[in-house]
Amino acid sequence: MVSIKDIAKRAGMSPATVSRVVNGKKHVSSAKRERILEIVKETGYVPNKAARSMVLRRSFTVGIVIPDTFNMFQRQLFSIIERYLESFGYHTLFFFVKFDDQSEEMCLARLKAEKLDGVIMIHEIKNINFYNYMKEAELPVVTSTFHFPGFPAVHVNEEQASKDAVNHLLSLGHRRILMISGDGFTFGRQRAEGFFQALAEADIPWEENRVVFVRHYTAEFGMYGMRELLLREGRNFTALFAATDELAIGAIRVLNDEGMKVPGDVSVVGFDDIDIAQYMAPRLTTMRQPLSEIGEATALTLHRKITGENGSMVEQIFPYKLIIRESTRALAR
Repeated sequence: MVSIKDIAKRAGMSPATVSRVVNGKKHVSSAKRERILEIVKETGYVPNKAARSMVLRRSFTVGIVIPDTFNMFQRQLFSIIERYLESFGYHTLFFFVKFDDQSEEMCLARLKAEKLDGVIMIHEIKNINFYNYMKEAELPVVTSTFHFPGFPAVHVNEEQASKDAVNHLLSLGHRRILMISGDGFTFGRQRAEGFFQALAEADIPWEENRVVFVRHYTAEFGMYGMRELLLREGRNFTALFAATDELAIGAIRVLNDEGMKVPGDVSVVGFDDIDIAQYMAPRLTTMRQPLSEIGEATALTLHRKITGENGSMVEQIFPYKLIIRESTRALAR
């Protein structure tokens, strides 16, 4: 069986340095950390979890709360978070939640039954008892992609990012702009608010029919939302802003089915910049969230709270970036 001493010998470093890396401690250079993790992977070294737990009185287990029907962005995000957690020596338990009260209660019961060092939430829970329990249990928690008062958070400024996405369409001459969003979570409402703010600042009258709210942020519901907007507005619009890239993908499918060209007839902007956005035809203009940075910061913030390295409340707001591709163009004058 491979030991820490064996890894130290191969790396040409002290066992203490290897131990710090394996246990997710600081004060090790990036080059040394990467070399040690590379050897750990090559040798298949597995820390003696039981011994570590007894000494440090920790389970080295982190719970990740995610929706039962997670989208591509969330799938990419939790993969990044999980990878960083593994580098700190944790293994993960996933807590899947449906969009109903009963599922949230069941998730809370499961979470209470596990011995966890901390929890990462990339899914917003409505049940206030969920948050109250974690406060009362003094369980380290980080919310990722949304902010709940009283907990550290890692996210972007949703409203401003949405405004900037709509302002891009306005700068291209579009005035009749529609939106597909969701009403189930804070980020969906914030993105819709940014949409309305951008129109108001451009002196475009507010119209409720401009936005359709769907239950899920997937391509399937993007198709549903686009069909609903076509029923309401006919073809009396030139641009669409979708609250997620997947909603945009579904909407573009329906526009194509109806013989409306993107961007010839309708310019489309999404949000998130998931991997597939750059491979579509046309390639999707979208608002990019810094996925890797958000994932790393989420895992690191939780690790520091667990180890007591940084127990202060931290809200980290990351910059976003408009990625202009082929799905938008200037309105013909």
